[in-house]
Amino acid sequence: MTRSGPTLDELVEGVRAGDRVLLARAITLVESRLPEDQARAQEVLQRLLPHTGGALRVGVSGVPGVGKSTFVEALGARLVERGRRVAVLAVDPSSTLSGGSILGDKSRMPSLAADERAFVRPSPSAASLGGVARRTRESMLVCEAAGFDVVLVETVGVGQSETAVSDMVDVFLVLMLPGAGDELQGVKKGILELADLVAVNKADGEQLSLAREAVGHISAALRYAPARSEHWTPRAMAISAKTGEGLDELWEKIEEHRRVHGSKGVVEARRRDQHARWMWSLVEERLLDAFREHAVVRDWLEEVERDVREGRVTAAQAARGLVEGFLGLGG
Repeated sequence: MTRSGPTLDELVEGVRAGDRVLLARAITLVESRLPEDQARAQEVLQRLLPHTGGALRVGVSGVPGVGKSTFVEALGARLVERGRRVAVLAVDPSSTLSGGSILGDKSRMPSLAADERAFVRPSPSAASLGGVARRTRESMLVCEAAGFDVVLVETVGVGQSETAVSDMVDVFLVLMLPGAGDELQGVKKGILELADLVAVNKADGEQLSLAREAVGHISAALRYAPARSEHWTPRAMAISAKTGEGLDELWEKIEEHRRVHGSKGVVEARRRDQHARWMWSLVEERLLDAFREHAVVRDWLEEVERDVREGRVTAAQAARGLVEGFLGLGG
């Protein structure tokens, strides 16, 4: 390793050896938006690609306050005790000032983060669509190449993060709070259409009866949601990340989902579709970056934004002018 950092060979070999320091360095490289770093990151990913794809990918979402981090730490601890290697990619809200993570999931999962059999990586969402980090997919591949056989992707739980994460995992789990009547009203209408499993967390103490009631309401709602797969019926159950109640049963359902879809070829087909959609999302990202960096757009943007804010032109007119300038059609 040089003073300026590890070489590409050192990064690739370190990731493959499960070196957590070099794994973190590789993910930092993948997350970087510097052009020179992006080129190096793609080389690393290309070399790691043959060693990816073996992990069970699970998305975990839910409204803020539902206890996602507590749940992920409790589940992760159970899995490593069973001999699994668990990577957690926790997408944090970003500061609009610094761009850095606000919550820092390592501080919220101290035991799991300290375990050599696990790897916890908080990544700032960087104002990306739905709060999902721009490089979560690539980070997931790096973790798989490092030998982690379970990857948990915890979302911010706001905006369209649920849709984005459901499009990069094998199993999508939605956590809810006891009191399903009120809870269902506060959740976007389409969330149940994305869920493979729904777990009502905090099913302990005085909230146990409410949690069981919530499972009934959610189970009824799931019956009316369009099926994501002809081979799987989404289901709801009560759990407590605090006491551990229901976690083993929940993991059994996650593994059952993977077995059923694996035997039917659904996992492979879904991942192929995800890769194609991933390509298009990267095309959109690159085009947006190129648009913002275009000389004409940069020169016009401040004035055009001011005109829109002050009502001198419509948003549609302004957008059309910027795009035509970008394409070289204006004037």
